Amino acid sequence: MITMQRKAFLYIVGIWLMFSCSVSVAKGTYQTPADFVQNSFELQPPQPQILWLDDETRSQIEEILAHKYSGRRIRYWKKELRSVWVLEEIGKKKPITTGIIIDNNKISEIKVLVFRETRGWEVKYPFFTQQFIDSRLTADNQLDRPIDSISGATLSVRALTKLARIALLLDKKVIHDSKS
Repeated sequence: MITMQRKAFLYIVGIWLMFSCSVSVAKGTYQTPADFVQNSFELQPPQPQILWLDDETRSQIEEILAHKYSGRRIRYWKKELRSVWVLEEIGKKKPITTGIIIDNNKISEIKVLVFRETRGWEVKYPFFTQQFIDSRLTADNQLDRPIDSISGATLSVRALTKLARIALLLDKKVIHDSKS
């Protein structure tokens, strides 16, 4: 016969196991940045390029992020009208590494590559990321469409939305610079 103390102990252990399993499912590397870049160009990626941030671009990035940006340069890959960006932003406490493909000034793919948080991992699923497909940047550096949030993943949703805006902004800068 199982005592009440034993039942309580088993119940607590069961809850702990469920929580620890869900945390381990949330965190992880879903695809390496190198594999994302390679797959973005049909296994023949161009050489990486560096975009050095001028004061105006840094200011625009900081306005989107709503905090300081410490980087001085950003690596990207570009072939014709396609650019690929691997960017990071903090979700709640840890960075979310995201790969973003821009084709002809609009997002053609956005993918969570590395997720380090314990919550908000639902942003990795296509039901969420498909909202970004074909989105563009407006004149005031906003997405041209609303992005639906996910209950319990608000900070992760905000992080991916910011990164999408930054990738579109940087793509526009790279395209503009290459035409001048």
